[in-house]
Amino acid sequence: MASAAGTFRVQLRPVEGEPAGLGRFELDKVFDGDLTGTSRGVMLSAGDPSAGSAGYVVIEIVDGRIDGRTGGFALQHSGTMRGGAPDLAIHVVPGSGNGDLFGIEGTFTIDAEDGVHRYQLDYSLP
Repeated sequence: MASAAGTFRVQLRPVEGEPAGLGRFELDKVFDGDLTGTSRGVMLSAGDPSAGSAGYVVIEIVDGRIDGRTGGFALQHSGTMRGGAPDLAIHVVPGSGNGDLFGIEGTFTIDAEDGVHRYQLDYSLP
């Protein structure tokens, strides 16, 4: 299993017209570090984040370069927050790899502290 680590910047844009209690956002990311590239995605959320309790799901499509290989893949996020404590799982979507990243599998972790988003992608390629 190989690892790629670095930072990313994210922009979230709310989508208007969703039912009460449901948040929908479009997101754009720029990755720096071992993974360089961009992603676009959609987030759905519910709950009360200001009270420390919420849930969200995201599908995002990443286009970039890892270890000299260029291509893309999808990430699937599933997260909850209970009493301010996060529980987050992010996986490379099976069968989503393309280009030089065809067949990629793995997991993705995020650490956000002091306004800086750090990532680690643990992955394997055929």
